[in-house]
Amino acid sequence: MRKCHIMTLDAQPLQTIRWCGELDGYVELIDQTLLPVEFKMIECRDVECIWNAIKRLSVRGAPAIGVAAAMGVVLGVRNVDGDRAMFLAKLKEVSEYLASSRPTAVNLFWAIDRMNRVANETSTSDCAAIKERLLQEAKAIRDEDAAMCRAIGKFGSALIPDGAGILTHCNAGGLATAEFGTALAPIYVAHAEGRTVKVYADETRPLLQGSRLTAWELDRAGVDVTVLCDNMAASVMQQGLIDLVITGADRIAANGDVANKIGTYGLAVLANAHQIPFYVAAPSSTFDLDTPCGADIPIEMRSEDEVRHGFGLQTAPDNVKCHCPAFDVTPARLVTAMITERGIIKPVSQETIAKTLA
Repeated sequence: MRKCHIMTLDAQPLQTIRWCGELDGYVELIDQTLLPVEFKMIECRDVECIWNAIKRLSVRGAPAIGVAAAMGVVLGVRNVDGDRAMFLAKLKEVSEYLASSRPTAVNLFWAIDRMNRVANETSTSDCAAIKERLLQEAKAIRDEDAAMCRAIGKFGSALIPDGAGILTHCNAGGLATAEFGTALAPIYVAHAEGRTVKVYADETRPLLQGSRLTAWELDRAGVDVTVLCDNMAASVMQQGLIDLVITGADRIAANGDVANKIGTYGLAVLANAHQIPFYVAAPSSTFDLDTPCGADIPIEMRSEDEVRHGFGLQTAPDNVKCHCPAFDVTPARLVTAMITERGIIKPVSQETIAKTLA
């Protein structure tokens, strides 16, 4: 019989990533490439392991990538000996290396910049003390992310009526964050408070994060979930099964344009056509106020084989080109509201975003 772990407001959720031990410890994270068939934890004891985990999507989701990068910084510098100048030079090298793993999710760069700022602002020349300070900062980033996700859940749950049909895309749950999630957090809170919800999870081609990850964690939490092929979204909207759409975000520009998993833009267009609210849930760390609009967001291109040989099965001829962007950009005008740990942003505009994040 399947074990069902009902999510409550006080329950200890699945921890996607954590630091184990003291400075000589290691990072433990869930290998999400194996789900839903196998649940396995990876132990990362060096920065190369973290880089590979981010690159190959063992850890994924903008907030979780940020946490992984912060912890990766610690792994990369903890064995450095010498003076302060030598330590900071190595920190810069490690930071640039981690930043090269994936280009779109802004949390990665936000976390790396925060770790560098802490090191540079620590006045001591004792490298051991700086290392300890960096470890505490990495842990704080993880804990703050968990707290932000819970706050997003409480604010966003007010948008979910009893009996709602909710469509979501990709995975913006506990697996994409330190714990609890962004887009799924309001659903977890509504469920814990006794409201009936029915979630429709887009499978999310080509790597199926919706069917592999979102459906797995919602089912684990006892939430009613149905998997859809991506091309079924318009049909279920037309049938009146969807009351609202909630997605996460990998980067939000200053004007409110949203970069998220490929296919999000199409859902926003469909929701607008069917007059269905389209919500984006994200922590303040996902907002990039230095990027004016969505056209300025770098979009990661993945290997053509993720389309051609998805999970080992060839589905396109060898000689045919495959287009494989990891993300697309949804214009702010299609977003009904944004759910953050600081409250609801509505209407979505450069002014309302700046005011909320001030």
